[in-house]
Amino acid sequence: MKRSAILAPFITALTLWAAVASAAEPKPFTQQDFDKLAHDGKPVVVDVSATWCPTCKAQKPIVESLSKQPAYKDVAILSVDFDADKAILKQFKVSMQSTLIAFKGGKETARSVGDTTPAGIENIFKKAAN
Repeated sequence: MKRSAILAPFITALTLWAAVASAAEPKPFTQQDFDKLAHDGKPVVVDVSATWCPTCKAQKPIVESLSKQPAYKDVAILSVDFDADKAILKQFKVSMQSTLIAFKGGKETARSVGDTTPAGIENIFKKAAN
């Protein structure tokens, strides 16, 4: 009894750590990563933002929170710098920062511009994941 009482918090902590560790961390967009994810049929959210953008700053914690939810653990988040990645903006026909684009298997399934509501951003993740 004592042994299980001592091990229970440790096992709980380990389980939580594993869930957080497996969450999709945003990473910079590369065509190679996008193509591989598309080829493998994986869900992707492309996050176009700028460091100076207040809307992007409001979206960031919501995107990070969603990426840690079990329902979206397989959604890859690829970040695009609005000021530096002009070729990618042209490729995806993006004209504004704070754009989120959902893809499944390389096909666009949803797009949002300027949305800072948790429900709206979660809809993008849902459209990528399903």
